[in-house]
Amino acid sequence: MPQQYKFVELSIVTDESLETCVNEWVAQGWTLEGIRFVMTEHSKRPAMAFVSFIREADIPGMARVRVKE
Repeated sequence: MPQQYKFVELSIVTDESLETCVNEWVAQGWTLEGIRFVMTEHSKRPAMAFVSFIREADIPGMARVRVKE
């Protein structure tokens, strides 16, 4: 199945903002893929974060087939 990606940019990076973002998108059926932080030279704290999610793409007319491993 094709994959669908979702990227969310957070300009305020705190534990609360990350938790809210992840919980919101996971509740909508997305799976957390990773978090990438953008750092600046002048601070030890991230200036922003990009949170990425993934899920199977819903393609009209295409049946979902599960493959046993």
